[in-house]
Amino acid sequence: MFDIAIVLSFLFLSLGLVLAAVRLLIGPTLPDRVVALEVIASMTVGFILLYSVAYDTPQFIDVAIVLALTSFMAAVGFARYLERGGHRDDD
Repeated sequence: MFDIAIVLSFLFLSLGLVLAAVRLLIGPTLPDRVVALEVIASMTVGFILLYSVAYDTPQFIDVAIVLALTSFMAAVGFARYLERGGHRDDD
């Protein structure tokens, strides 16, 4: 049963990554692309953690934590850029 849950989780995360990549590519606005990029980063963290659990490699948890912190800082940077009047396609 655990193996089925792992496989389904990988499939759903893959589907979510594909849909987020489509949103990243077609936009239409910069905030939409930023949100899609954050979703991709969050799902990548989920992939790493799922892989760590599935294959019993706890070393990857540190990698997931660093990626999550880095993506959070990128989100803060994008938000500050947009808040200060950065280029937006919907203006």
